[in-house]
Amino acid sequence: MTPLTPSNPLTPSHALAPSTPLTPSLTRRPPCTLLRHEHRVVGTYVHRPGLPGTVAPRPYLHPVRTLGGVTVTGLRPAEDPAHLGVSMAIPEVAGWNFRGGPGRRDHHGSQRHLSWLLRDPDGFVEELSWTAGGRQLLLERRTVAVRSLGTGCWALDFTSALTNVTGEEIALGGAGHAGGFFWRVPRRPEPAHAFSADGEGEAAVHGRSADWLALATDDWTLVFVGATGDTRADPWWVRTGDHPGVGSALTWQRPLPIAPADTVTRRIVTAIADTRLPRPAAARLAAHLSDRGAAV
Repeated sequence: MTPLTPSNPLTPSHALAPSTPLTPSLTRRPPCTLLRHEHRVVGTYVHRPGLPGTVAPRPYLHPVRTLGGVTVTGLRPAEDPAHLGVSMAIPEVAGWNFRGGPGRRDHHGSQRHLSWLLRDPDGFVEELSWTAGGRQLLLERRTVAVRSLGTGCWALDFTSALTNVTGEEIALGGAGHAGGFFWRVPRRPEPAHAFSADGEGEAAVHGRSADWLALATDDWTLVFVGATGDTRADPWWVRTGDHPGVGSALTWQRPLPIAPADTVTRRIVTAIADTRLPRPAAARLAAHLSDRGAAV
């Protein structure tokens, strides 16, 4: 699959080109599709989740695994059942809650799968409707691709393009939260170590912008790379103890307005390694995955 990049936009003819369907899972419910790296299943995408309205139902990736088979996502942990593996979650869209969970706005919306524009064993392009109160607020084009990075490592390329279809200006909100791409990691006895291009430790990276950010444990390392200028400008939301995970915050300091028919696009490429990577190795992976200088 050719990932969506600024220099390689997805055209309608490409989107509708014939391709090999993703292999459906016959043993899992709700409906899901499997993502493969070569012949190995590395991710499961649940595109029609059967979830209660209080979690703001939405498609998600879980489990996501290293090439060695270690799971690096968490699903609906007891302390926060609205955390759904890898997903798009925004606390407020035009006043509606698209993140879910207790203590947040009780007017919940949902993300609904509409159609596949492209389906391959190593990725897909999907259209989704963000709906609340019987009204569609956003139309999303989501592109997810598996990328090979050599022995012991692969990357998940995740692009979300959100278009305002209401005919009026709306705002994305939720200051101080991981409003946007969010990756819940499994809780561990020994918390992951967080570091970025500019600092080390949760306190040094949480709420700050950086070209890339990593979580490292003895069993795995995740290197999150902002692959567009707008994505890099968003601060990272980082937790390593309680509620461990990484998010890219669209609305950290103030709401983000979207004019009618305008589109907000964010792209994060995440390297997934089978071991603890030191800072120099993480930086090299990030440079390779960035849209600045290295091919993506």
